[in-house]
Amino acid sequence: MTRARARHILVKTEAECLDLKTKLENGAEFESLAKQHSSCPSGARGGDLGEFGPGQMVPEFDTVVFKEAVGEVHGPVKTQFGFHLLEVTSRG
Repeated sequence: MTRARARHILVKTEAECLDLKTKLENGAEFESLAKQHSSCPSGARGGDLGEFGPGQMVPEFDTVVFKEAVGEVHGPVKTQFGFHLLEVTSRG
């Protein structure tokens, strides 16, 4: 079974998510922004969600984590929790 490792930043609004994505594109560190802005408990770990398989996260995550490019920041991804920036750090 395919497994993936990812990290994310969870915020309340799409505008905030887009602002953080711009900061990342301009050289900000993902881990630092996650610690400062993410409302998910994973923010304390720089947004690291650990390793997981299909179906362990919400469907919107699976779509990105198991289909999109590794090493790129994707989003905003809307879920029932808010808006996420997602980075797939490994998949195999």
